[in-house]
Amino acid sequence: MEQIKRFADRLRANIRTVIVGKDQTVDALLIALLCEGHVLLEDVPGVGKTMLARALAISLHADFRRIQCTPDLLPSDITGVSIFNQETHTFQFVPGPAFTNILLADEINRATPRAQSALLECMGERQITVDGATRPLPRPFLVLATQNPIEFEGTFPLPEAQLDRFLFKVNIGYLAPAEEEAMLLALGGRHPIEGLAAVADGVEIPRLAESIWNVRVDESVRKYIVALIQATRTHPDLVLGASPRGSLALYRAAQARAAVAGRPFVLPDDVQAIVPLALPHRCIVKPESALRGRTAQAIVASLLEKTPLDLGTVER
Repeated sequence: MEQIKRFADRLRANIRTVIVGKDQTVDALLIALLCEGHVLLEDVPGVGKTMLARALAISLHADFRRIQCTPDLLPSDITGVSIFNQETHTFQFVPGPAFTNILLADEINRATPRAQSALLECMGERQITVDGATRPLPRPFLVLATQNPIEFEGTFPLPEAQLDRFLFKVNIGYLAPAEEEAMLLALGGRHPIEGLAAVADGVEIPRLAESIWNVRVDESVRKYIVALIQATRTHPDLVLGASPRGSLALYRAAQARAAVAGRPFVLPDDVQAIVPLALPHRCIVKPESALRGRTAQAIVASLLEKTPLDLGTVER
């Protein structure tokens, strides 16, 4: 696990030169990367969502593509298209921006459901099927999607099936006053990202991701994860709880968090830290409960407080 910790420490320190005061957000991104999962960044404009994606790609020396989602975006604009070559009299496939290592889908909820669905196969199976031919995507493959939770005019909310394919949903938030002052000083001249250099190689990620499987999860921690998932499915304010994909995401991300900390075993603290990122976007609040001001985030937070933990033989 020490190798994973060194890998994460290098990336975190490098990204920190560009993104000020958002270590928890950066850690969430690193955990998702090591899980080979995707992240939905939801926050107001100007908090650094796009810059965070660029800084991660540069730090990894990884191929980076960006899609600016608009209502006229077509699925072929994402996946690619076959073009007829008049010289050879054959169709040639021209890969779309999805054939990359890190794909930024900016303002994803401004794309139509038809365009959004083009990402489903990419995110779920890491492959693209066009004109009957299935082509694998490179590894690592990470989708970072952004959306603005304030402006709803001309937007198309992501369906539950697509939300469930995101490992995490992360809110970046505003900076504290001291952090914002530090940002102003850091950006007073040339933007730090212009001088950012790679500190790791993205080709390491698949191997590191496989080594995370060796992080030990005690039986009592596994039962705790299952209890939390089951609690979302029986909560009276939720019409839909977390899916089995959600329980696997929680399990896998807890392993990754332990590995990033240099531990070969998962603590309940790892699970509790991951729950707010992995579960709320997988839960649907009943309309009558939403009218009373109940949110998925608040419900999941209450479940964390109420769900009992039998420590048993958990190693600490």
